[in-house]
Amino acid sequence: MKSRFALVLLAFTAAGAAAQEAASHPREYHQKPDQDGVYYVGPEVSAPRIVRAILAQYPDDLSPKELQGFTVMAMVIDANGKPQHIQILHKHGDECDRSAFAAVRQSTFSPGMLAGKPVPVWIDVRVVFRLNHADAAPQVLITERDLPLPDESKFEDKHHNPLSYTEPIPIHTVDADFADPYSNHPYVQVAWVEVTVGADGLPKEVHIKRGLGFGLDEKATAAVKHYRFLPAMKKGTPIEASRIVMVNFAKF
Repeated sequence: MKSRFALVLLAFTAAGAAAQEAASHPREYHQKPDQDGVYYVGPEVSAPRIVRAILAQYPDDLSPKELQGFTVMAMVIDANGKPQHIQILHKHGDECDRSAFAAVRQSTFSPGMLAGKPVPVWIDVRVVFRLNHADAAPQVLITERDLPLPDESKFEDKHHNPLSYTEPIPIHTVDADFADPYSNHPYVQVAWVEVTVGADGLPKEVHIKRGLGFGLDEKATAAVKHYRFLPAMKKGTPIEASRIVMVNFAKF
């Protein structure tokens, strides 16, 4: 199993082909697994849930500065509800990371479901360590997801005829990278990013339209580079076009 971010890059070619095929029959689009057969949460795939959380143990002898913080892990919850291929996305020191990892490995999950059947699904899980030693329980986060298509009216004029042009439509989004809940900067939750989408549905050029500063602009543009789209359509043909997207930041 490749890392999640390498996997997204390797899947771009297949995703672009799927997006172009879907553009010809937009209302027939269905969620597809990645190259390893793993799904993302979306309109047809439900999120795995923690049914029994094992608390992470607080390491001994850490200073308050070392203790307060959080670990975030990406993982696949397989069809049997077992966490697999755990990767640490946000580190919080070796001792806390080991404790968080152990807690997740021992926790019990219910798998994600597609059409009534369990399927492997990517999720993120965070474990927060606090100064008051509150329970450090694993919590499921959904920061990467497949999206439902808009209503049919999006593709039609007021007389219900097909539009001669439709802009690119996101079908897979990624929240911008994690913002530290203990930092002092004024945290803004949404950034405006302009993206040029190729006829294959993949981002070609990405730049900030309305910046936030505090290092958040770079995180927003990095996230949009992992989006996937139905490409813009002109008279039934996929074309390259630009649009603005609002990017959320992972909430902690």
